[in-house]
Amino acid sequence: MAITSSTQTAFDVPSLVSQLMAVERRPIEQFEAKVSSYQAKISSWGTLSSLVSTFQSAAATLKTSVEKVTATASDAGVLSATATSTAVPGTYALNVSKLAQGQNLVAAGQASTTATIGDGSATTLTFELGTISGGTLTDGLYSGATFAAGGGSGSITIDSSNNTLEGIRDAINAAGLGVTATLVNDGSAAPHRLVLTSTSTGATQSMRITASGGDGSIGALLGYDPEGAQNLTQTQAAQNAALTVNGIAITSATNTVSEAIQGVTLNLKNTTSTSTTLAVERDTASMNSAASAFVDAYNALASQLKSRSAYATDTTAAGALAGDGTIRAMQSQLRGIFTTPATGGTLTTLGQVGISMQKDGSLLFNASKLVGAVSTDFSDVSNLLASPSGFATRLESWAKSALEPAGMIAIRTKSLNDYVKNYNSQIDRLELQLEALQRKYTKEYTNLNLLLSSMNATSTYLTQQLSSGSTK
Repeated sequence: MAITSSTQTAFDVPSLVSQLMAVERRPIEQFEAKVSSYQAKISSWGTLSSLVSTFQSAAATLKTSVEKVTATASDAGVLSATATSTAVPGTYALNVSKLAQGQNLVAAGQASTTATIGDGSATTLTFELGTISGGTLTDGLYSGATFAAGGGSGSITIDSSNNTLEGIRDAINAAGLGVTATLVNDGSAAPHRLVLTSTSTGATQSMRITASGGDGSIGALLGYDPEGAQNLTQTQAAQNAALTVNGIAITSATNTVSEAIQGVTLNLKNTTSTSTTLAVERDTASMNSAASAFVDAYNALASQLKSRSAYATDTTAAGALAGDGTIRAMQSQLRGIFTTPATGGTLTTLGQVGISMQKDGSLLFNASKLVGAVSTDFSDVSNLLASPSGFATRLESWAKSALEPAGMIAIRTKSLNDYVKNYNSQIDRLELQLEALQRKYTKEYTNLNLLLSSMNATSTYLTQQLSSGSTK
């Protein structure tokens, strides 16, 4: 009889399991595609959030720019000025006859800054600040003057630990008496001179210095009484600033003069021989800059809202947020604000100040129209932009609301993140199931290979035995 031998081929287990697992992974791949889609949406909302934030800042700047006023001096070497929103535009003539200054007193020269002065016994130096009036001043010394305290006072002790020029200087500076001390070298045989200067300016910052105790050496060097003995020489008198504004006399203890002109702060630098003109004007340059930035910020936001919510066409892919209800709500809210007139003034639309809406939904800015509106009726421009019903006010408020933790953007982003989290959890569960299934497939097909190998061995043996028996 004829004997037929059949050998079963073993499976390529890794390849077979890989193909099976590729089929099993299709649900996970579908979930991963959804996760990628939601992450693209989250990224889009991140971009839009940044654009809304920029738009909010631009709207706030536009609102405050309306309040800006400039104050410009015809001679910057005489003074500079700043103005607040309460300043009244106009032109002012200023004359500065005196600058505010503190008093300077200079002690007699000493040969050394480290040599001791006196026997080191304790001397109390008392500094009083006040006003010197009347009398005459000759070579830095007063006669017939009176001193009225009232600018502050304080004392220090000079003893063996600090009875040198350097020690006295350091003690005065450390005490916070309203007086600063420095050492000047005048180049003479006894060149080192202690200079005392009032820390603050103004007529009430003149000094009276009295010494008590000790051997009298400290008092002989530093005692100073405008009404009596003066051992220091005055090189600069304490005085107030003196100026006129449109012929009205004004004094100030400092060179920073506030409210001499309503809403304006003057910073005096020098005296004048002829009048200096100060022009107070609306800051139209800041308004134009703010309006231009506002238009740019809105156009950038509107463009992204439009492109990211667009549906697919024959030539373009859909935006990441196509069909998103939140983005449609934002666009609707913005349209509502732009089409709702401001109230309380003769100007009611942004187009009246040069910010006009185009057919494609973008804004266009005409700077000359804004400047013209400001010069014609500033209060109505201010109302149109910065009042409670003003466009900048309402748009800033809208942007702020959209960006809040409980706002539209945060709520939508949280929802998308929740979807991502949910799908990732399902992916993780399926991955665990697939790992177990892969182990199962590998084990089953490996065992099948072992069975096939055993069957092949048995078949070979039987074939051999039958062949051997047929030859006998």
